[in-house]
Amino acid sequence: MGPSDLQPPSVRDRMPSDSSGGGQGLMPEDPLVREDESVESLCGGRLRVIQKKRGYRYTIDSLLLAGFVEPRETDRILELGAGSAVISLLLAHRLPLLRVTAVELQAGLAEMARRSVSLNGLEDRVTVLRGDIREAGAFLDAQAWDAAVFNPPYRKTGTGRVNPREEKALSRHEIAGSVTDFLRAAFRALRPGGRVCLIYPGSRMVEVLHGMRSMRLEPKRLRMVHSKPGSKGEFVLAEGVKGGGEELNVLPPLFIYGEKGAYSEEMETLLRSIAACSE
Repeated sequence: MGPSDLQPPSVRDRMPSDSSGGGQGLMPEDPLVREDESVESLCGGRLRVIQKKRGYRYTIDSLLLAGFVEPRETDRILELGAGSAVISLLLAHRLPLLRVTAVELQAGLAEMARRSVSLNGLEDRVTVLRGDIREAGAFLDAQAWDAAVFNPPYRKTGTGRVNPREEKALSRHEIAGSVTDFLRAAFRALRPGGRVCLIYPGSRMVEVLHGMRSMRLEPKRLRMVHSKPGSKGEFVLAEGVKGGGEELNVLPPLFIYGEKGAYSEEMETLLRSIAACSE
C-alpha cells in the first residue's frame, strides 16, 4: 500500500480518526499490541487498527479508496498490498456478510494486520496472507474473487529519495512490484465481470488507464481527487471491469478541503459514512 507524500502536510497530519493514536481503550500490556505500536479508532470506535508509532502508517489515501469501492453484500474481496489491512477491515465492518482476503508482502505488516483482525473479532471473515503479488499464481486461486482493491507503490525505482525504513521504502517505491504487477495479479484472481478499484497519483493516470485496458480490466468509473478547489488533481480513483465493454463514467472531482481550509462538505459526508459503518 502506498502512503502518499503527494498530499499537503495538513492532509497527512490530520488523519480522520476517533483517537490520537495512543491506543485508546487498550492497556499497554494488551497481548495484541506491541510497545512500538498504537491503535487508531474508526467507525465511532467500533473498528480499531494497529499501526506502528514510527514507520509505515496508513494515510487518507486508504480512506478515499475504501469510500470509492462499492461492494455487494456477499462479495469476495481481495486486497493486494494490504499494509495494515485498514481497507479490508473497513469493508468487512461495513457489510457483515462480506469476506475479504488481504495479501501483504512484508512479514511484520502481515502479522500486525492479523492482530488487527483479531482485535476486531473478524477472523471468520478477514484472512491475511503473506505473499508476493508478483507470484500470486502460487497462492491465490484464479477467478475466485468478485472485486480486487489496491493502493500500490507509486514511485518508480531510481526516482526520489528512498526511505531508509524498509517498510516505508517498499510501500512507496516500486521495489517489489509495479502497478502492472498489481493489475496482472488482479486480472488472474477476478472472476469474469469482476471489478478492480485502485487509487494512484494523477500524474501517472495515463499509465494506469493504459495498463487496465491492456489487461482487459476496462476502466468504467473514474474520479480525480484534489486538495482544494483550483488545485491540481493529486490522485485518480479508478474502477475497471474484467472483460467489460467501452464506456467510462467520469465522476465529478472530489475536493478534500474547501476554500476556508476545513474538510469539504463531500469529504465530511465520506468520513461520516465511514464513521457510521455497520451501526
